[in-house]
Amino acid sequence: MRRLFSYLLTICLTACAVSATAELDVDQQQLVSLGRTLFFDPLLSLNNNQSCATCHSPQRAFTDARSTEPFSVGSDGHSLTTRNTPSLDYVAQTPNFGRNREGAYHGGFFYDGRSPNLAAQAKEPIFSPIEMALPDVATLQQRITDHPSYPQLIGEMFGPDVLTDADELLQAVTQSLAAFQTYGEEFSSFSSRYDKFLRGELQLTQLENRGRLLFFSSLVNCSNCHHLEIDRQEPFTDYTFHNIGVPGQTTPDLGLAANPSVQGNEHQGKFKVPSLRNVAVTPPYMHNGSMQELETVLIFYNTYLINTPTNPETGRPWGEADVDANISTDLLSQGQPLSQLHIDALIAFMRALTDERYAHLLDDS
Repeated sequence: MRRLFSYLLTICLTACAVSATAELDVDQQQLVSLGRTLFFDPLLSLNNNQSCATCHSPQRAFTDARSTEPFSVGSDGHSLTTRNTPSLDYVAQTPNFGRNREGAYHGGFFYDGRSPNLAAQAKEPIFSPIEMALPDVATLQQRITDHPSYPQLIGEMFGPDVLTDADELLQAVTQSLAAFQTYGEEFSSFSSRYDKFLRGELQLTQLENRGRLLFFSSLVNCSNCHHLEIDRQEPFTDYTFHNIGVPGQTTPDLGLAANPSVQGNEHQGKFKVPSLRNVAVTPPYMHNGSMQELETVLIFYNTYLINTPTNPETGRPWGEADVDANISTDLLSQGQPLSQLHIDALIAFMRALTDERYAHLLDDS
């Protein structure tokens, strides 16, 4: 039975552009159901007070809904993560970490791609001392086996022997979480105004359409990194890594160079290009959460084209880049400077990438 589930999960997690509405067989549905239950269960945290959904709330596109602070608070109530909590929406489309056709690193999970696949990613927050903070796999095993329903559920799905092997039990847990994020109906709905426009269900407003045409044009730089050239179910990222010179960190973050699979100083400061889906309702922005408004982000990109020395949110100079080496200056210097009209149109288009279930949040953004 365990081999069957490993096989099923391999199929579902290696497919690109997976649709959450794909038909599932009974076994897969059970795996997704178990993953959903585990995702919302605080049992996976040291103090039984924090689930995966605490920092990845379905009420706010699977980001931290507790505040708009850059970092999330851990199970101990005071430890903070070191990077801005990313959205998990559409995460199943992310390719496993490796190199793309051009030989550039792409994919993987976390901002530095250090987890090669979704199942590997699922276990890191559980044992991170600044996140859910379980001390070891044996503690997880004890939590699961003492639970009133998990032993029967997991035993039926993976075989009873899995409950006596802590490592295999951890694999069952992470496979279930990965399956939920891949096939759960809560993810990857493709229900935004843009998706409905593509399906011929509505017309974009004049400003949204102007932003769409601008976004995909060579006049601006957006689609160089935020476009995978898919006609439908576009993720709005090519999953590559770049250093764009984001300021704001007191301690430099090595980014891609922190990935144990990567060697070389030329990768310091590079972070994975994020998806723009639901971007209008998931501030703050950048890996360090240093920007609260989409307009600020676009003005920051403008600094590579025209003299814009002041951060509009702080009224002060932008500050030094987190890592001042390896900045993709050639790429960032392409295109034309953005006028206020350009900025307004691009923001309107990015707001149109908001899924229907989060549309009400646009009133607050």
